[in-house]
Amino acid sequence: MAKEMGQLNEEKVFKDPVHRYIHVRDELIWRLIGTREFQRLRRIRQLGTTYLTFHGAEHSRFSHSLGVYEITRRIIEVFHKRPHWNEEERMLVLSAALLHDIGHGPFSHSFEKVFGVDHEDYTRAILLGETEVNEVLRMQGSDFPKKVAEVIEKTYHDKLVVSMISSQIDADRMDYLLRDAYFTGVSYGNFDLERILRVMRPMEDGAVIKASGMHAVEDYIMSRYQMYWQVYFHPVTRSAEVILSKILHRAKDLYQEGYTFKQDLTHFRSLFEGEITLEDYIKLDEGVMQYYFQIWLEEEDGILRDLCRRFLDRKLFKYSEMVSVSEVLKLSGYLEEAGIDPKYYLVIDSSSDLPYDFYRPGEKEERLPINLLKANGEVRELSRESDVVEAISGKRRTDHKLYYPADLIEKIDDSQLKRKIKHILKKDERDLR
Repeated sequence: MAKEMGQLNEEKVFKDPVHRYIHVRDELIWRLIGTREFQRLRRIRQLGTTYLTFHGAEHSRFSHSLGVYEITRRIIEVFHKRPHWNEEERMLVLSAALLHDIGHGPFSHSFEKVFGVDHEDYTRAILLGETEVNEVLRMQGSDFPKKVAEVIEKTYHDKLVVSMISSQIDADRMDYLLRDAYFTGVSYGNFDLERILRVMRPMEDGAVIKASGMHAVEDYIMSRYQMYWQVYFHPVTRSAEVILSKILHRAKDLYQEGYTFKQDLTHFRSLFEGEITLEDYIKLDEGVMQYYFQIWLEEEDGILRDLCRRFLDRKLFKYSEMVSVSEVLKLSGYLEEAGIDPKYYLVIDSSSDLPYDFYRPGEKEERLPINLLKANGEVRELSRESDVVEAISGKRRTDHKLYYPADLIEKIDDSQLKRKIKHILKKDERDLR
């Protein structure tokens, strides 16, 4: 039987711009941080292509994961010796907090869409497979990796433990809002973390907030709302994601057509063939992908060359507000007539966010509510007490934009064809600077 690991002889600390210090006192956490799979997160940006919009957004999933761990550690300090909190779950929830993003791939969501992979599947594979992370977790107990996976997958029996990592006000969201605001240089994501932690209380079905802290939670909800529309869905970032996605699509299409690349596709072959192994996946990071983009600048295929140049040199697509479907079809035909392949150069991109939702049992993407604990012991759902939150509860905001290469359109020789294209786009053409 595995012997559980204890405390370090001396506390380890990481200097952190958001939390000042991240404290590690447990040997298990220290060993997990040192694993190959966790160190890989240093080479994956937290915000994907956002660095092309906000130049400071170079922070990694490594630093975010440490931040989620630190907030969780502090929540546990607040919960210590209170009813409903089981101190035996401490190492489980700290491990889950640290490892919740361990399966993310390079450029995360764009990468996943093209290759049909899911970072949650790889998180589970890393936790349960033949990895250094699994080896360390098993030192805590043979069933410990499975328990950590269950917490991250939100299937673990203790709802309080799950809510600390995955809810509408959890350690994950609180860290990424503060961290992303800091590194993008915006003020939208700031809220009073200290206050929220002070008024958080453990209950059987999840963490609740003392009613006296309601205004701090309102501020948090509005910060999240602003960050999504001012940072996460910024049209420049979306344009970069569109081009990144098209690079990967083009390379995959060429490979499947039998095109011979000048450079061996060591890191991409299994992806293109849909047979990627866990080891292949772990070897991928953003440095590897950008190396290939540099190499592909020398390929004979003009589309792949052009898309890689756009991404690396930040020559992005312009955008307009979404026109009608019939006009998009016309535009697609006009571009094809001009020798511009609409499959790679005309993209409809949609962004959607639901800043807060009340409890809708049984629905897809079911969200547990934020509950307030009143002085008399009554528990009330947040939007029933807050006019601010009630105003945005359940209201999904969606935005559609059309991206295209304005520079290539300008180079079209047929003036009549160019005029037809620009007539459709001129209604709301935007420049991406």
